[in-house]
Amino acid sequence: MVSVVQNVAIDCANAYELARFWSEVTGCPNHPEDVPGDSETQVLLPEGPVLHFNQVPEPKTVKNRIHLCLRPDTSREQEVERLLGLGATFVADHRNADGSGWAVLADPEGNEFCVLRSASDRAAAPA
Repeated sequence: MVSVVQNVAIDCANAYELARFWSEVTGCPNHPEDVPGDSETQVLLPEGPVLHFNQVPEPKTVKNRIHLCLRPDTSREQEVERLLGLGATFVADHRNADGSGWAVLADPEGNEFCVLRSASDRAAAPA
């Protein structure tokens, strides 16, 4: 017997607004029944688990122990700029001179996530 991951739950202060941000990030829709003010909302990813947002009263206080890593369709640098424009904040730079590494950003509620190199970034890197 095994278990299947149903969703990735993200605690937050405003479930609907944070789900809207992640819907923009992923290009995936919110659950069609979600409306402003809902205390639980979802972003429906095409494969794998759903992103499930739970409204909680306490604020985030420490670094996430689990986080999302994104592999963009465009270059990592273009995606970082796009996400900053959507409301993300820059947290840490783990990019290397040879093009490897990642950038750490945070969503509007401070949840950290990584932006990895895209397939085209990896293909353009020297062997």
